[in-house]
Amino acid sequence: MLNTKGMRFPIDVILVHVRWYAAYPLSYRHLEEMMQERGVLVDHSSINRWAMRFLPVLEKVFRQHKRPVGGSWHMDETYIKVKGAWKYLYRAVDKEGKTVDFLLTAKREKAAAIRFFAQAMRDNDVPEKVTMDKSGANKAAIDQIINDKEFPIVVQQGKYLNNNVEQDHRAVQRITKPMLGFQSFQSAKKVLAGIELMHMIRKGQLNLKGSDAMSFAEQFYALAGQLRPA
Repeated sequence: MLNTKGMRFPIDVILVHVRWYAAYPLSYRHLEEMMQERGVLVDHSSINRWAMRFLPVLEKVFRQHKRPVGGSWHMDETYIKVKGAWKYLYRAVDKEGKTVDFLLTAKREKAAAIRFFAQAMRDNDVPEKVTMDKSGANKAAIDQIINDKEFPIVVQQGKYLNNNVEQDHRAVQRITKPMLGFQSFQSAKKVLAGIELMHMIRKGQLNLKGSDAMSFAEQFYALAGQLRPA
């Protein structure tokens, strides 16, 4: 349930702010100014609290209504600045460009890649093929999973084979750029969950009744409706 106890704004107003922040390259202060022009006085710190509170909840319920992805994955990581230091956002898309999964980690290493693959396979089943760049850590991670679980996964490595996921990174980077970095690892995880959520909805990955005929905004509010009391 979307718990708005203690908040002076109605949930519809809160959801507008949360959606705009995670879906478009806007800062909290941009949103504050935009809403002031519309006669709604909301402090940017309130928008920050709403994003931290509701984006992870919405992303979690989305996973229950996510369309299945294909069995050919393209996996890579991109950089996210947190408190002035680079952290690593592991991501994978299928052959059609649909998001498989994502995971923010503090380090770029074999253990982090194993955690990412374990989460992705838990929520999306075992892939038939994984394509990645020449990263030794990622290759070591998938090799260990294949050996430990005896999964028949084909692994393909090559510098120019991963354009699918590298191009997809840009959609996330476009939203994070105006944010000028995150102040904590936990806040980065929560906001990135929301950004990835919006990106997946745009790609038609929400599986709710009638969602195919809905606009992007309508799909978001339909998802939020799953958390409201009947």
